[in-house]
Amino acid sequence: MSEFRDSYGPVALVTGASSGIGKGFAEELAARGLDLVITARRRERLEELAASLRAQHGVKVDVIVADLSDPGAPQLLADATQGQDIGLVVSNAGFSVRGYHETLNPAELTEMLMVDCYAPLHLSHRFLPRLKARGRGGLIMVSSIEALMGCPFSAAYAAMKALVVHLGEGLFAEAAAAESRVDILTCCPGATDTEAGERAGVDMSKIPNLQDPRELAAITLDNIANGPTCFPNAAYKAQFDGMLAMPKADALRAMAQGMKAAMAS
Repeated sequence: MSEFRDSYGPVALVTGASSGIGKGFAEELAARGLDLVITARRRERLEELAASLRAQHGVKVDVIVADLSDPGAPQLLADATQGQDIGLVVSNAGFSVRGYHETLNPAELTEMLMVDCYAPLHLSHRFLPRLKARGRGGLIMVSSIEALMGCPFSAAYAAMKALVVHLGEGLFAEAAAAESRVDILTCCPGATDTEAGERAGVDMSKIPNLQDPRELAAITLDNIANGPTCFPNAAYKAQFDGMLAMPKADALRAMAQGMKAAMAS
């Protein structure tokens, strides 16, 4: 654990840390001895998590309330952490909306675009120079297994998460070309046991192979130097590998029928 802290500490920034995958990353990083800056919209949840991590692990935890759908949020986080030696950035904040594309709320689609695409694009732009200047560190960008193909009933979400994968892969290659010691990894989770699924209208009790967020975080952190991408849920990686081996039209039609049946049940 001290080796991990030496490489990616002393401070990690985690976005979307008030619940779900972000909370899992914060818990795992605190257990590895890193001080934290945690950010999300819900102050009460952030403060509760910060108090718990301080008590359990003796780490320093700073709370910054920020709405990642706000175009000014990445700069706000950069400014608020200017005096801190951040060695790891976990760009995790994100959400999905599901259903027939034309039935979705346009305002929600715009909010999702800002949180899922604009935020990681600009967080990486703000923090990569700091990571490179300090000579070591890491950047983790949380995407989704759905980024691997256009997924029916979450077409916009899959497209937006594909941007994150391509951005992460490109940044990984740029770091390699610069012979940088900044490790860049894009995490592509499968179904994870979080409240985000409920927000998207999914009955999580009916979803197979749900992964615990803390387990997901641990696997991702253990593979941070093995970029460009990490698939922490082996069952979902195997499922998508099977679909990607099929003719694309057949795979998409089969997925659509399965999703339609699940939505109707």
